[in-house]
Amino acid sequence: MIGGTQDSHFRPYHLAALLIAIGSIAVAGPTWQRERPPFVADNATLVVAVDLSPTMDAVDVTPSRLERIKLKIHDVVEQRKGARTALIAYSGSAHMVLPLTDDAGLIDTYVDALETRIMPNEGRSMAQALTLAGKILADGGEPGTILVFTDTVDDSAFAALKTSGRNGVIVLGVGTPEGGPVKTPDGGFQSDSSGARLFPKLDVASFNRLKRESSADVATISSDDRDIGWIGERIQTHFQQQIAEGDSRWKDMGWWLMLLLIPLAALFFRKGWVIRWAGMILAAHLAMSVDNARAADWNVVDAFLTPDQQGRRAFDSGDFAGAAALFHDQMWRGTSFYRAGKYAESIDAFAQVQSADSDFNQGNALLFLKKYDEAIASYSRALSKRKEWHEAKANLAIAQELARKEKENEEEDPQDPNDKPDQIQFDDKGKKGKVGTVELGQQTSELWMKNIVVSPTDLLARKFSIEAKGAKK
Repeated sequence: MIGGTQDSHFRPYHLAALLIAIGSIAVAGPTWQRERPPFVADNATLVVAVDLSPTMDAVDVTPSRLERIKLKIHDVVEQRKGARTALIAYSGSAHMVLPLTDDAGLIDTYVDALETRIMPNEGRSMAQALTLAGKILADGGEPGTILVFTDTVDDSAFAALKTSGRNGVIVLGVGTPEGGPVKTPDGGFQSDSSGARLFPKLDVASFNRLKRESSADVATISSDDRDIGWIGERIQTHFQQQIAEGDSRWKDMGWWLMLLLIPLAALFFRKGWVIRWAGMILAAHLAMSVDNARAADWNVVDAFLTPDQQGRRAFDSGDFAGAAALFHDQMWRGTSFYRAGKYAESIDAFAQVQSADSDFNQGNALLFLKKYDEAIASYSRALSKRKEWHEAKANLAIAQELARKEKENEEEDPQDPNDKPDQIQFDDKGKKGKVGTVELGQQTSELWMKNIVVSPTDLLARKFSIEAKGAKK
């Protein structure tokens, strides 16, 4: 057009197109973060393996290598308040000191009890320690991290690390490259057969080889708390990786785009920015989708969040009963009932989903209801659908053990509690005071039990010795 001007202003339909595009992205469910399964523990499990070979009494670090390890373990436990931790001691053989527990006081007690003299076999086998740690984590029902304190990495460890599975491994070297004398319990220092004093060094070459040939995280202890922070970071990294590799699902983050849609939609209220068909479609949608019965119960939140999203908000805030009433997703609804302690209702919700997760969760709820045979059946169904499921195997073993004990108790006490006693006798002498006769044998055994004083260190030494003899047989 001659003399005409081209109108390049931003039109309402441009804004409508932009809103539709952003809304489509929001509905598509963009995500960049995984969502943790509801039954996963909040903190990573950890197994600490301590090398108790004689060289750990070397004093090249103050007060000794072993004493420095104890201080580091105390700091790690303090950092991981409420998290489950197990403890292993090893030299020529590996032995469990404590199973997975969240009792920090108990862990500290047995860490202080560790001494090199309690080990029954000479040598050093990190492979046995890694194998035992893997078994503890498998029995605990979820992967975790293995933290090893040692001054050298023996050859057996390299093959064992290749079979560590999903468990993370951290190896922390203790000692100095210059080495130091090994202190004996009487205050002296160890010597070899020729009379020369032993001076073991930190085997730096073996740690460098381990770092090259495995995926383990390798470092040496520091004189400050830098290593404690590094250990905590590595444990959490392993934890997040294990969750991502497991049965987690991606977290829908599309709702964040609502923050962008709201101010853009507000532009339609400007004078002249009207699209009549948009209002007509909205009015038709409201007329067709909201009946009179639901109009009274309509909530503003319903316009922005789906029932499942509202349920998730209630679940995260700890209102599990309210979440169960909101969720349409039966798995999350069952999980909410489970957390609220309504196990029968949770079973009904889980039963509406045909999956291994549903069978597993039903088994968990049945355990709380003490229906052990039904729980065994549920775990078996879950394992038939997912063969290598360590959590289901562990819980199945627990259910079978509880069922066995229940049957034993029933066999030991077959008498009906409603049966009347055959005979009733009264002891009139009892009114005169506490007069009676104590058998000498009983009195001696009670006194003997009261006078037994066994330190945790001696208790561990006896336990390890019995385990070592049993392994030889």
